[in-house]
Amino acid sequence: MDSGYVDQGSDIHPSSAGAAPQRAVHGSFSLSRDFSVPPARVFAAFAEPALRTRWFRMPARREDVHHELDFRIGGSELARATTRVSGVEEHLEYRSRFLDIVPGTRIVSVYETYVDHVRRWVSLTTVELAERPDGCRLEWTEQYAFLVATAGGGQDVAHLRGSAQLLLNGLSTVVEPHLYGHLGTQGRTAP
Repeated sequence: MDSGYVDQGSDIHPSSAGAAPQRAVHGSFSLSRDFSVPPARVFAAFAEPALRTRWFRMPARREDVHHELDFRIGGSELARATTRVSGVEEHLEYRSRFLDIVPGTRIVSVYETYVDHVRRWVSLTTVELAERPDGCRLEWTEQYAFLVATAGGGQDVAHLRGSAQLLLNGLSTVVEPHLYGHLGTQGRTAP
């Protein structure tokens, strides 16, 4: 019986870079953040490239980052960066596809992250926005599978969750610049 799988050669990036595959580390987490602005303003920060690149950041200098955004159902996002940690060059790549978009309400995407050309993890992320009397609440739910985990995956999960929290901090500086003074206008993340 034909499984339907076709080897795409170099178009498929191995998760284990030639090593024996390891068992995936699965899990999920949720984060909530209240904003003092309406859902439409927060949604715009996801949808508009000029706003998105101010808070959706790779850990590299701006000039070392490439970013593309096609924000629509079936559209994609690509971010690539080269960073140097302790003098060692590291290549990072984020690829996502938007599965569902309800303006002002919900964004569902799937993404994969590569570190030095090795696919480390994949995630399904749901962002939901709910109106509140004083603004809106954002609920971020992420279901992940680490394909290449380090030391059992515990540190990887903490890193992923911490990165999501940093993204939400950056989002806050963009949509609520009045709370951060000059930080929001320059697109930096809050300390």
